[in-house]
Amino acid sequence: MRIALLAYVGLVTLNAASCAGTARTDSAAPSAPVQTGPAAPTDGHTPPAPVVAVTNNPLIAEWTGPYGGVPPFDQVRPALFPAAFQAGINARRVEIQAITNTTDAATFANTFIPLQNSGRQLSRVNTLFSVMTSNVNSPEYQALDREWSPRLAAASDEITFNAVLFRRISAVHENRDRAGLTPEQQRLVERTYAQYVRAGAQLDAGRKEELGRINQQLAGLFSDFATKVLNDENTWIHITDEAQLAGLPESLRAAYRAAAEERALQGWAVVNTRSSVDPFLTFADDRALRERVWTQFKMRGDNNDANDTKATIAQIVRLRAERARLLGYESHAHWRMEDTMARDPERAMELMMRVWPAAVARVEEEVADMRGIALRAGRNITIEPWDYLYYGEQVRQERYDLDQNEVKPYFELNNMMQAAFWTAGQLYGLTFHEITGQLPAFHPDVRVYEVREGDRHVGLFYSDNFARTGKRSGAWASTYRGHETFTGEQRTPLSSNNNNFVKGAPGEPVLISRDDAETLFHEFGHALHTLLSEVNYPGLAVTPRDFVEYPSQVMEHWVLTRPVLDRFARHYQTDEPMPQELVDKIKASETFNQGYATTEYLSAALVDMMMHTRADGVVDAAAFERDALAEIGMPDQIALRHRLPHFNHLFTSDAYSAGYYSYLWSEVMDADTWQAFEESGNVFDADLAQRMRRYILAPGNTTDRAEAYRQFRGRDPVVEALLQVRGFPVTGRR
Repeated sequence: MRIALLAYVGLVTLNAASCAGTARTDSAAPSAPVQTGPAAPTDGHTPPAPVVAVTNNPLIAEWTGPYGGVPPFDQVRPALFPAAFQAGINARRVEIQAITNTTDAATFANTFIPLQNSGRQLSRVNTLFSVMTSNVNSPEYQALDREWSPRLAAASDEITFNAVLFRRISAVHENRDRAGLTPEQQRLVERTYAQYVRAGAQLDAGRKEELGRINQQLAGLFSDFATKVLNDENTWIHITDEAQLAGLPESLRAAYRAAAEERALQGWAVVNTRSSVDPFLTFADDRALRERVWTQFKMRGDNNDANDTKATIAQIVRLRAERARLLGYESHAHWRMEDTMARDPERAMELMMRVWPAAVARVEEEVADMRGIALRAGRNITIEPWDYLYYGEQVRQERYDLDQNEVKPYFELNNMMQAAFWTAGQLYGLTFHEITGQLPAFHPDVRVYEVREGDRHVGLFYSDNFARTGKRSGAWASTYRGHETFTGEQRTPLSSNNNNFVKGAPGEPVLISRDDAETLFHEFGHALHTLLSEVNYPGLAVTPRDFVEYPSQVMEHWVLTRPVLDRFARHYQTDEPMPQELVDKIKASETFNQGYATTEYLSAALVDMMMHTRADGVVDAAAFERDALAEIGMPDQIALRHRLPHFNHLFTSDAYSAGYYSYLWSEVMDADTWQAFEESGNVFDADLAQRMRRYILAPGNTTDRAEAYRQFRGRDPVVEALLQVRGFPVTGRR
């Protein structure tokens, strides 16, 4: 399971109703800027602010072109953002004032409809800004992010704290059962009201001011953290002695040579990102160099220099705790988890601690196997974290006669993209038609596809697969525009996948690992969730954090199905399909190294939850990390997948804070769902696929997600399915 390095970024067309109180639309970009100068009053009756001139500024304009309009990526420039931000703020302020100045009694039609429709100009600007800061970041964008992030937070708070607006929302909420609303409209009212309350709408003026201060400080700190980590990831280890490349396959050597050439270096460069580091740690024979590469990677943000993040973390955690107390919650974790499937930290911890002992026990077995391999090779060593992937690969080859380099020739990137498209067609009837070059894109590497179902246009899919300087690490999906119909006009989705595969030498095919192939399918699962949406109101588009990873994790399972392998996992030189003997070896090794994979991820999730359940919020990142790992019994041979000093999930927004557990929570549903497909005898079972679409993918958050799962599966998910997938003992307890 790709449960740890992946993320979903919800860049939907947000508005005041759907993002009240949030400082950012995703883990990388702010959601709304505010007017320069003193904050506007929150009585709801301020005169409209003068609109800043934005003549010929494409960032603020309605998106034009085919397919309902597309982002004008070819016209985006850093210098255009300040005026566009300001104009978007002013335009939204006027829209909100039109709602609050209405003297008619509050109704769904005169309050919620215009509220859902507000802020579109600002949302377009924010979407473009987030794409640039995530994918093609530069010092100019970093400076803009630092300057505008606090203003963005304040602009969001200005709406949340608007007393007149909240009174109208409250009036509709109080009358919702007698207003003739549809179930979907009632849910929108209930969720919007709850979001405003959670964001501080009921606080008195003094506490609103304090909360606004906290939100603005946090927004600036999130930007600071992201910039520092990105700076440390834009470093590399330069290798000039070819002997140090012993053990590396030629495809990796070529990739590292290309990375060096990109940086005007002779030799080879291992860039300080996971997509570059993990393969090196898996195959490089040079133990001292493995340690050096591992250490530089794990010390991102923790070098006591200008990019050190530990002080930033301390401020973020303290401010989060202050905010939680101000809002009446026991801790930041309790505040964050109120709107999740788990509901509270205790349930999340219960699930994690059910899996943790089995994972640690498996690590002991894996380390013993590695130690045996090392001893037989004449190396009487203690297995260290920089040895784990290397000796794990040695064990894999010995036990299963399986070399990962034997697998990669069958996973050519273009073929695997076609495999994902074909799978979507088999399950949901979608087809993908490349139109790259017909529409603007933010980088030459981006490929664009029109998505259809029969003759019906469904949406657009943007694919950006390669690592580069200025692009944040990991893999993620974004939604540039979500599905909606409430205005009487249907808006079709625009979805994006962003990976960090290592580009090979010019003209050479890009061969990816099985893990990379699963990453590609994982992110594509997020895209399908967006593309198959039938949500009417954007305020119901985003699902709970511990549900959002579920559809993407299910998609990973189709990579190794025989129909996909036969059509697309074909040797890049011979065009022969992957032989069944090799597939059998892969299947036999599926639970291999699950102690490492689970412990590496789960320890990070546990540290996240332990830190954010502290009521006082006082934390020294280095000391807390060390003490927390000692408390849970972290094996010495493994490090956190994301150490706190570079844990972007936690400290570039609130989105995954006290929420990294969500991958495991989602995987319970994922494993249980795949069990249903396997039990059907047909992994493309039409009835299951249609039920998946009807109950899981299409509704967004228009219905309770736990109930949606019961409608799909006929019961709640069971943890045993997850334990079986990971090869851990099943206790029989549910």
